[in-house]
Amino acid sequence: MLYIDSMLQNSFSHSHPPVPLVDLKPAIVRFKEPFMEAVERVLSRGDFIKGEELSLFEAEFAAFSGVAHAIGCASGTDALHLGLRALGVQPGDEVIMPAMTFVATALGITLTGARPVLVDVDPETGLIDPDAVRRAITPRTRAILPVHLFGQCAAMDVLAGIATERGLWLVEDAAQAHGARHGERRAGSMGVVGCFSFFPGKNLGAFGDGGLVTTNDPALADRIALLGNWGSRRKYHHEEMGFNSRLDTLQAAFLRIKLRHLDEGNAARRRHAQRYDEALGDLPHIRLTRHDAGSIYHLYVIRTPARDEVLARLHAEGIQAGVHYPFAVHQLQAYRWLGHVTGDFPVAEDWARHSLSLPIYPELPEDTAQRVARLLSTHP
Repeated sequence: MLYIDSMLQNSFSHSHPPVPLVDLKPAIVRFKEPFMEAVERVLSRGDFIKGEELSLFEAEFAAFSGVAHAIGCASGTDALHLGLRALGVQPGDEVIMPAMTFVATALGITLTGARPVLVDVDPETGLIDPDAVRRAITPRTRAILPVHLFGQCAAMDVLAGIATERGLWLVEDAAQAHGARHGERRAGSMGVVGCFSFFPGKNLGAFGDGGLVTTNDPALADRIALLGNWGSRRKYHHEEMGFNSRLDTLQAAFLRIKLRHLDEGNAARRRHAQRYDEALGDLPHIRLTRHDAGSIYHLYVIRTPARDEVLARLHAEGIQAGVHYPFAVHQLQAYRWLGHVTGDFPVAEDWARHSLSLPIYPELPEDTAQRVARLLSTHP
């Protein structure tokens, strides 16, 4: 199986320059001066943990997302874990989540001791299927955890109705959805908490790991901050057993700069996605992913038979495509204990077999869609 790490490709039999799956260098070059100024500010103050830049970034990200509170943490996985734990999710509880997502969604649940309850996804979007959610609710269910997959918000109006009707928490995995909208609302503002990752390849990425939790509930915000700081509000006063999970001040300083340009970058991604749609839409062996107007296209994912052969063809021509994701959650060794078998989630399994992620980032060369279309105009 050709699950090649597209970021490590370095030799191609083609005349065009290679196109990476995501290219972080243009932003580094563009914002080098403000980045270096940010380093100087942090170095001059020496407030490397819970410093001024972090407080400013939290306030700015909260305003950007349309929420009252934002709490930085060490990673997107920690954001999920802290959000769920702050809500009181514990061993014996169940949390419903989609079978097609990155493993971190499931880990955020199991770190609390609760059980992930997997459900299938929509065949056109890969997003969690609300009807499947309804069928999966049991007396042990405490929360619904939709994933805003590929940068597109799940059906939050429907899911919010289900959550309200059944007395459940609605928690957003918004790790791929910085700035995405569902109607007029931003990702992270529609559940009781929203959970973000700042992994470098995200639309809003740090220069290392980082995460953040959003909420409108002041008591919940206080508890998330408490848990992420060793269960302490004051140094050496530990009210409960917490965790060491904080967003570094320096990463927050970098993220403040990039946040100011996030909407601009997301708009560029939409333009590139439109070019792909137009170039690939008439190819009979290509299935496009349906996106709504609020998507920020963290990934541009198509599905095709013989996916691995298509991937190899693209790599050979310098198009560094990837796969998100080659396995549904129940197919991972780490989650075999859930007891599922192949066929339990056929739509998620179809996405895992056939999905292919094409390069997309704000500075993507404009001829990329046409290059891809020429390469995919016939079956491999």
